[in-house]
Amino acid sequence: MGLRLEWSNEQDKIELQDGWIARLEQLLRLAGEAEGVENGEVALTFVDDARIHELNREYRGIDRPTDVLSFALNEDGGEPDIVFDDLEDGEADPVSGMLGDIVISLERAKAQSEEYGHSLEREIGFLFVHGFLHLLGYDHGTEEEEAVMFAKQEEILRRAGLTR
Repeated sequence: MGLRLEWSNEQDKIELQDGWIARLEQLLRLAGEAEGVENGEVALTFVDDARIHELNREYRGIDRPTDVLSFALNEDGGEPDIVFDDLEDGEADPVSGMLGDIVISLERAKAQSEEYGHSLEREIGFLFVHGFLHLLGYDHGTEEEEAVMFAKQEEILRRAGLTR
């Protein structure tokens, strides 16, 4: 089966560049290899700040836009775990093969790439890998968790040639 990326573009403010999806597929493969995840599907949706603001408010109770949101099918709590509570971190839903959804605001990614002084492609790649690691159960709520997660992100991006 392998790892698959399904994507959609629900915004019209930032034009998708040739090669971005191929780069994200490469990052998915590299991140999967790094984490020992061989199978599953990730759904990626590009949105604008207004839409990610709505989602952030609805699902996290935070009333502002953010850069990336992840919705894992194997998270603790919530109705889906009644069906899929035997999944290990990083394992796909056995019915659909889905690991989860990643939503990226291209507006926010563009602003952050300018702020940090690197390419938009690098920022989108960073956000995608960040979102993917969240799907596998990684978090950055503590300094220790953040150090582990960010080191993994940077190594995957380095392997893909997306350094700062």
